[in-house]
Amino acid sequence: MVSPMDAQVLKGHLDSLLLAVVAAGPAHGYAIIARLRDRSGGAFDLPEGTVYPALHRLEASGLLKSSWDRSDGRRRRVYAVTPKGRRRLGAQRREWQGFASAVEAVLS
Repeated sequence: MVSPMDAQVLKGHLDSLLLAVVAAGPAHGYAIIARLRDRSGGAFDLPEGTVYPALHRLEASGLLKSSWDRSDGRRRRVYAVTPKGRRRLGAQRREWQGFASAVEAVLS
C-alpha cells in the first residue's frame, strides 16, 4: 500500500495509470485494482474507495465507457477505454516521457 504522502503524489497521475491499465483490455473494478497492483510490483495497492470514484470520473468525462456483465453469477460493471481515452492516454504518455527525461537529465 502506498503511504499517505505517496498517495498525494499519485493523485495527479491516477487517471493516467487507470487509463493505461484499462487500455490493456476491458476489466471490472477489482481486476483493474489487481492489474495496477501487479503491474507496479505492489507499489500501487490502492483501496476501492480511491479507484472507483476515479473510474466514475473517467467515464463521466468520456475517457472510459462501461457496460454490465454477468460472470460467475455476479453482475459486474466492466470498463473499457474510449477512442477519446486512447488519445488522452497517448498525450499523457508523451508528457510523462518528457518530464521523466528532464528529471533524469538533472539527476544524472
